[in-house]
Amino acid sequence: MNWRRIYAVLRKELLHITRDKGSLILALLLPFVMLLLFGYALSLDVDHIPAIVYDHSRSAESRDLIREFSGSTYFDIIGYAENDKTVDFNIDRGKALMGIVIPERFSQDLLSGREAKVQLLLDGSDSNTASIALGYADALVRTYAASLRTKATDKMGAPQMKPPVDARIRVMYNEDVQSKNFIVPGLIAVIIMIISALLTSLTIAREWEQGTMEQLLSTPVRPLELVFGKLAAYFIVGLFDMIACLVIAVTVFDVPMKGSVVLLFVTSCIFLFGALSWGIFISASVRNQLMAYQMGTLTSFLPAFMLSGFIYSIDNMPIVIQLLTRIFPARYFVTITKGIFLKGVGVQALWVEILLLIFYAVFIFVVASRKMRQKVA
Repeated sequence: MNWRRIYAVLRKELLHITRDKGSLILALLLPFVMLLLFGYALSLDVDHIPAIVYDHSRSAESRDLIREFSGSTYFDIIGYAENDKTVDFNIDRGKALMGIVIPERFSQDLLSGREAKVQLLLDGSDSNTASIALGYADALVRTYAASLRTKATDKMGAPQMKPPVDARIRVMYNEDVQSKNFIVPGLIAVIIMIISALLTSLTIAREWEQGTMEQLLSTPVRPLELVFGKLAAYFIVGLFDMIACLVIAVTVFDVPMKGSVVLLFVTSCIFLFGALSWGIFISASVRNQLMAYQMGTLTSFLPAFMLSGFIYSIDNMPIVIQLLTRIFPARYFVTITKGIFLKGVGVQALWVEILLLIFYAVFIFVVASRKMRQKVA
């Protein structure tokens, strides 16, 4: 390889990027928009669940129970119903996710020592949210019942009964259990994969469409030097996007950085190089920008979003899909980013993922170079 020729291709590509406003906006603005949009809009936290109450008892005890729900950050009481139909209507219209129905004999059963029943109606169209809301409501009612039992034993002068098991919960790595700490590190991997693949997937296809490839082939530049030069240009752009995403994650979203910044930077560069090489391979495979864009989107966005563990747990997927995820590098980089950001782990825990990223980057670069040589020949 001749480094002067590589630098010439690099300079040519950088000039094209700065002159092409569309490519420049795509390269610099889109990562910020995606990170801010997904970071703020995409949340897995289930709180402020809208609930409607039908208090048929209208007693001090039922009001105490309702006060427990309204005082919780997990529930928002949006109104009070006069009958069962009103509860069903609000759930059907999507105004309420949960209905709390307190029977007429709630107070009498409670004061007489009998089992007092409370009906919870949940909108199961969103099964995940409904199951979490049910868990919140069940825990709240159990806590309320335990407080009533404690008051009753105090009045009778009986010794307080201690639970047979004292469970003390400690949440590791994400102590506040905030979904942004889980989403944003994985989102960085998704953004790098998408931007890198889309940018480079158009570069060689554009040369064929505009007729400038023939001019390049008439120069002494070899196919490997052409690939390396174009990769270097977009690597600089991708490096800027990557650093900006990392800074936004730490400063704007306040995601804790518990691990090594150097390790995160190095692994990000490896992943970026592999993603850019994949875009070059796509661009060298087709001579149409539209087809290259579609292939780049299909092979970068969907796998990075759906099959990387970014949102959906890989362990819950069918075995065939779990095996399929192993061929996508975003899976390994998502594991690396979350491990470094949240757990503070190092090479000892992530060496397998790092080696697989290196293998992927080298393999795709070699394949892209050979594909380019075949197209030129």
